[in-house]
Amino acid sequence: MIIGTHILFYSTDPEADRAFFREVLRLRSVDAGEGWLIFGMPPTEAGIHPGDGTFCQVHAEQRMMGAIVYLMCDDLRAELATLAARKVRCSPIEEAPWGISSSILLPSGAHIGLYQPTHPTAIARSD
Repeated sequence: MIIGTHILFYSTDPEADRAFFREVLRLRSVDAGEGWLIFGMPPTEAGIHPGDGTFCQVHAEQRMMGAIVYLMCDDLRAELATLAARKVRCSPIEEAPWGISSSILLPSGAHIGLYQPTHPTAIARSD
C-alpha cells in the first residue's frame, strides 16, 4: 500500500533552502538526525507530462524521472502579497489555460513553482 510521497529537492545551498522552507514558507518539519529536516508538504497530486528523456537525476544508481514542483494555492495574488511581505522575490504572474502561476526564488537561486489552478484537482478538500 502506498502511504505518501517523498519529494527530493536538489539544492546548491541546502541549509539556506531548508531555513527558507521552515521560516518563510512555515512548513512543519521533523529532524531526521544531524539537522536533516524532512518537511511536511500540503496535499499532493501528480500529472504525467511528455518529456524527451533528458530530464533525469541519477539516485541510488537508478536513472530517476525528472519532476517540476508547483505549490498550489487558492488565491495566487494574495499568496504573492504574503510572500512579498516576507521579502520573498517571485516571478511575474503568467496566465495559462490550466491556471495562473508564478515562481518563488529560493536562497540557493533555484525556483519552485506556485500556482492557482483553474483545472479540476485531485486533492481532497474539506471546504
